[in-house]
Amino acid sequence: MDPAEVAQIGFKAMQDGEADVVAGLKNKLQVAMAKILPSQVTAEQHRKLAAPGTAQDG
Repeated sequence: MDPAEVAQIGFKAMQDGEADVVAGLKNKLQVAMAKILPSQVTAEQHRKLAAPGTAQDG
C-alpha cells in the first residue's frame, strides 16, 4: 500500500476514536491468521519477514 494511503486511513481512524486499525487486505489476513495459528508459527513468519535483506522496494 502507498504510505500516504495508510496514513490517511490511520488518521481517519484516530479522528473516529478507533483504538486500532489495520490497513490493507494482506495485513488484515495476517492479523486474522495470527489469532488462530500457534504462536510458534506466527513467530517464524515474523522472523522471515523481519530478517535483514528482506525489505521490498515500494
